[in-house]
Amino acid sequence: MAGTLLFDLDGTLVDSAGDLAGSLDTLMQEKGKAPIGIDIGRQLIGHGIANLVRSALKLRGARDGEEDSPADLKRFMEIYGARLTQTTRPYPNVMATLQQLAAEGWTMAVCTNKRELFARAIVDDLGMSKFFPVVSGPDTFGVGKPDPRHLLEAAKAAGGGEPVLFVGDSEVDVAAAKAAQMPVIALSYGYSKLPLASLSPDAIVDHFNQVPAAIRNVLNKLSRT
Repeated sequence: MAGTLLFDLDGTLVDSAGDLAGSLDTLMQEKGKAPIGIDIGRQLIGHGIANLVRSALKLRGARDGEEDSPADLKRFMEIYGARLTQTTRPYPNVMATLQQLAAEGWTMAVCTNKRELFARAIVDDLGMSKFFPVVSGPDTFGVGKPDPRHLLEAAKAAGGGEPVLFVGDSEVDVAAAKAAQMPVIALSYGYSKLPLASLSPDAIVDHFNQVPAAIRNVLNKLSRT
């Protein structure tokens, strides 16, 4: 076996912005507020669903405390749970590259700040479950990124052994990997709110099919240090 690869989901493996933003817009419509839209919605993704709903409500003028309404979060979960893969799809080259990595002997797992139930449903619906024996959200181990325990527990559960690398797209992903003392490869096309270069990941790639070469380059560099 080659080792263990951990992957973020939203903005790394799949583009889910349409379904998330669309669900936010439905919630806003029900509350008589202006829609969020895809561009702003994309900027809010990455810190979990509770933060997504809270941030959207704040943008639409929620009063102090109103943005943390359990009823709004529950309603969003109902809306989003009914349309998880309406428009969500893997990014280009993801399926073929995962097949290549599996053939190379890598054990792979998903580490996302999306609830495990939703993440598993997306992975299953999009035909990716054969690659990921472990799909973990913040509710799986009781911690979410950027807490390093999320990555460390997922790697342990996957059982692929060393080396362990993380592939993500955002400041949350890079922070989690660094805290876990784990090499991290960042995808430039995702939902990062900060310039990736400023975060100093071990590698930045523009297309998912560049991930295998980036893994080799990172491991080669580490072997020389």
